[in-house]
Amino acid sequence: MFLSRHFDYTKIKAQLANAITLVNLSFGVLAIILILKGLSHMSLAFIFLAALFDRFDGMVARRYDAESLFGKELDSLCDLVSFGVAPALLIYQTALETTSWVGIVVTVMYILAGAVRLARFNTTEFDGAFCGLPITAAGVVLTLSFFLIPYVEPLFFIVLIIMLSVFMVSNIRITKV
Repeated sequence: MFLSRHFDYTKIKAQLANAITLVNLSFGVLAIILILKGLSHMSLAFIFLAALFDRFDGMVARRYDAESLFGKELDSLCDLVSFGVAPALLIYQTALETTSWVGIVVTVMYILAGAVRLARFNTTEFDGAFCGLPITAAGVVLTLSFFLIPYVEPLFFIVLIIMLSVFMVSNIRITKV
């Protein structure tokens, strides 16, 4: 009871969204570590958990009126790791490693497109619709494509990565759900 009078709950509420965002990043980093250790199938769970936490950080920030430029930037940096680098490495390591330089080029291109997409998002005013495919959606689609590896050729993944990259940097308007 004594401590509760001296404890500032508004500061906790203000940082809760950022803490959730850092959990997203932690899951993305864990996914990358698992991919590097050859445990790609286990990384799927962490990428999907990162997506779940990414969904809630913005909701919490709006709920507690804790939206900030810092939070927006932090969210973008975390999303680049969790939905840019992690899914790209997952597909490169499991489906494109044998494609020589082509796999490397499309993997790098996907990550660069994700970075451009996030930078553009951070420098424009959000009006209820995204300009280009959000990196979270692209990363989830790319991660889900992991389940197709036994059934399709590497060319499918090359085309998919190119398409997702183009959609991320395109001017297509997608309403937020």
